[in-house]
Amino acid sequence: MDYNKRRWVVLIVSCIVNIIIGTGYAWSVFAGPWAETLNVPSAALAFTVCNGVGFITMITGGKINDALGPKWVVFIGGLMFGGGALLAGFSTSLGFLIFAYGILLGLGMGLVYSCTIGNTVKFFPDKRGMAGGLTTATYGLGSVILAPVAQMMVEKMGVASTFKVLGIIYIIVICVGAFLITRCPADFVPAGYTPPAPAEGQKATQDKNAGQMLKDPIFYVMFIMLICGAFFGLMMISQCSLVSQNMIGMTAATAATTVSVLAIFNAVGRVVCGFISDKIGRVNTLTFCLVLAIIGLLLVWKSGTGTPSAAMYIVGVCLVGICFGSYMGVYPGFTADQFGPKNNGVNYGIMFIAFSVAGILGPMIMSSNYESTGSYSTAILIALALAIVGFVLTFIYRAMSKVKK
Repeated sequence: MDYNKRRWVVLIVSCIVNIIIGTGYAWSVFAGPWAETLNVPSAALAFTVCNGVGFITMITGGKINDALGPKWVVFIGGLMFGGGALLAGFSTSLGFLIFAYGILLGLGMGLVYSCTIGNTVKFFPDKRGMAGGLTTATYGLGSVILAPVAQMMVEKMGVASTFKVLGIIYIIVICVGAFLITRCPADFVPAGYTPPAPAEGQKATQDKNAGQMLKDPIFYVMFIMLICGAFFGLMMISQCSLVSQNMIGMTAATAATTVSVLAIFNAVGRVVCGFISDKIGRVNTLTFCLVLAIIGLLLVWKSGTGTPSAAMYIVGVCLVGICFGSYMGVYPGFTADQFGPKNNGVNYGIMFIAFSVAGILGPMIMSSNYESTGSYSTAILIALALAIVGFVLTFIYRAMSKVKK
């Protein structure tokens, strides 16, 4: 088999599969209808659980991939993801919705995501930023495509029937795509590519296993940086439709468009910043994008004080989307650069626990803040503070990395 050609097939199919699992981020379109259908104050806990359990299969997915290969990992994950959506359509209580959407779909999402990204990045040691950027960008594009379509489907057939239809589509697309994904050989080197020699005075990157990575202090700096970057992104993604309606006064249809705008800039950030990080370095890219996030969060916060400003709000949302996207596009390659590509499936799964922590805290804090005060102001300021912490940590990372080398 010509793996130099096959790797591009794997990249394309992995991107298509990731579009499907990325539709989970259109949750804010479903949040209000599910709350009304189940007669509960908020259905946000389902999305929170979905993000919270992903790391479990992100970690185990790497080990399962070693045993079964990516084809079966993606196939099983597709059954779980699509089956979770299908079962969610039969929900008559918040508890069942949390089980179907939060746990089953969330575990399936983590399984597929870990395999498509980890396996694809291994195929592209010469373009890790590009591979990570494209595979995570298409993951972000899922909600761009689904949000307006889902809004129309919910209005015409109701949220429960919408989930049943989507669940069947998810199973078919992911499970068929699984059989076109090939495992990357351990000794694969792209034609014409020579791994760069370490600079004078520097050590070559070691392939560290999970235990060795966890003993490295620089892991914890990267881990907290990821929490800081994912917090504001997941907070806005989970509540964007409701924030647009409650804080800015948009209609449900216009708010759904705002969700798509956020998702578009999220996807743009993943692709563009992935490419840029191959040129200027991962941490330099993150530093610049955190500056954009700080400006964006200030605009979002300001647009909700006094007279709401839709234009200011949308610009802020776009900047937040770009920065969140940069984290998702850069971090797979960032982790492989730091701890080696050999065990990146498991290592990135462990790193992804930070994403799950942010996925629990961000939506929960924003939802509870609005329920208790009728405002999102405090939650946005907390996100702003974490973005500033993340910015500072990029300089701490540089200092520790310099000493290490």
